[in-house]
Amino acid sequence: MLRVENVSKTIQNHKILNNISFEIEPGKIVGLVGRNGAGKTTLLKTIVGILTPTQGDIRFEQESVYTKPAIKQQIVFVPDSPEALKSYSIREIVQLYKLTYPNFDQTYFYKLLKKFSLNHDRKIRNYSKGMKVLFSLVLAFSTKAKLIILDEPTDGLDVIIKKQILKYILEEVSEGHTSILISSHRLEELEQISDTIMVMKDGKIESHTDLLDMKKKYKKIQVVFNGNLPTSISSKDNVRQLNKTGRVFTLLLEGDIDKLSSLIQNEQPVYFEELPLTLEDLFVAKLGGEEFV
Repeated sequence: MLRVENVSKTIQNHKILNNISFEIEPGKIVGLVGRNGAGKTTLLKTIVGILTPTQGDIRFEQESVYTKPAIKQQIVFVPDSPEALKSYSIREIVQLYKLTYPNFDQTYFYKLLKKFSLNHDRKIRNYSKGMKVLFSLVLAFSTKAKLIILDEPTDGLDVIIKKQILKYILEEVSEGHTSILISSHRLEELEQISDTIMVMKDGKIESHTDLLDMKKKYKKIQVVFNGNLPTSISSKDNVRQLNKTGRVFTLLLEGDIDKLSSLIQNEQPVYFEELPLTLEDLFVAKLGGEEFV
């Protein structure tokens, strides 16, 4: 469906995106994570044609979004701030979207407003922050676009609204052929809904991991030794120390996890236990910390 082909973007002599390539298949939810300044928002804006790449191309259903701009009617971008439409009435917004997106389903749109108790007689500026975000999602899905791109859709929202939004996204994807690219620093939420996770670092895609395969490639363990971590373990590039409390070490193993587990057990630890693996563990392993996702 979507192909990002060797995309780079330079702004004021600073390379923000560096030779990025990936694909998004129909009916998939792809999470995008990375520290602040990694280039996530620039990448999203480049995909939808707000920014033009310095090199490379974005192709949707084999058509370039730059040479065939009509194809962008199948792509909707929901930015992290839903303020752009705040001065308009819902009726005015509906007319705008009907002109912009030929498949916009007005009946479905009003049905969703009723479902989520969004008053259609009010202007958007009178909505709470959570209602504005929910409205933006309802508007996006009502276009019947094949790809919806979300930038921090649950940032600053209360728990109840977050659950509504995540449930709604899953329902929409499961019922149609819509794909979602979602940039978020809420790792626990991405873990609930995503099929794959892309980790972005310094303008590049550091890894592209299928969450179902994550447990085959990584293992999280807790071990205790009488002294320090043996050199045979600490010297391994694919053994990452996540935490140390006294003589208790929490380690993340990558690659041949069975071989690494055997190596560690051969050093005769006082205690050895496998722990549940989370997306946060993968983030720490790839980027060196959970701050500024």
